[in-house]
Amino acid sequence: MQVNFGGFVPLSTVDWYGIATCTVFFRGCPVRCTYCHNRAIQEGEDCRNVDDVRDLIRSSRMLISGVVFSGGEPTMQKDPLLYLAEESKKMGLKVGVQTNGVFPDTLEALLGRRLVDRIALDVKARWERYDNLLKKKYSSQVRKSLSLCSKAFEEGLLPEFEVVITLFRGYEDEVKYIVRDLPKGILVLQQGVDGSIPPLQEQEMKLIADGLGMKVKIRTRGEGEIEYESSRSRRSACER
Repeated sequence: MQVNFGGFVPLSTVDWYGIATCTVFFRGCPVRCTYCHNRAIQEGEDCRNVDDVRDLIRSSRMLISGVVFSGGEPTMQKDPLLYLAEESKKMGLKVGVQTNGVFPDTLEALLGRRLVDRIALDVKARWERYDNLLKKKYSSQVRKSLSLCSKAFEEGLLPEFEVVITLFRGYEDEVKYIVRDLPKGILVLQQGVDGSIPPLQEQEMKLIADGLGMKVKIRTRGEGEIEYESSRSRRSACER
């Protein structure tokens, strides 16, 4: 079996905060986000035998406790991802997947076979704008992926589930519309970096979180990841 390979990081402490991982990048993605940090592997071809990639993961095993599959879009290559996730599990590693949610059938297979411990799912816009922004009709697939992950998270079949919103200056007000329809999960507000536009800083992102009234994770390049709970969300919790 072949995988369209995008790269390998033998040791990472930022792809799954709290544990050391290796990261496997899959080449190819149907979505063309201009701000993607991995635009070089959105397309192209570098086919490798999946066992060669498995051996890369094994080479890091003494240094790590998990593996993250990213991209590109890892769920685009269903069979190689399932195989490598299963092989990683056999090594005693936790498995994380970073995805845009466009391929819910792959996520359903991972969840059904208990091959994933953490899913970080990007949500890029409010549903009314989704298909226009991505230039393709993907909103229904992403909604299905969100539903699958949320259900598995609530039932304890998925230990960790994050809904990630990447924030850019000028689009701060968009967040409140995105979160109103999101299912249960842990919300991450991630600092977006795009060209010459100054990125939002941590304090600015805290102000956005204050308007949401919920506990969130805030992720920036400079400060890493913090958990943040506004006074409004604490009051709401006490009132319940």
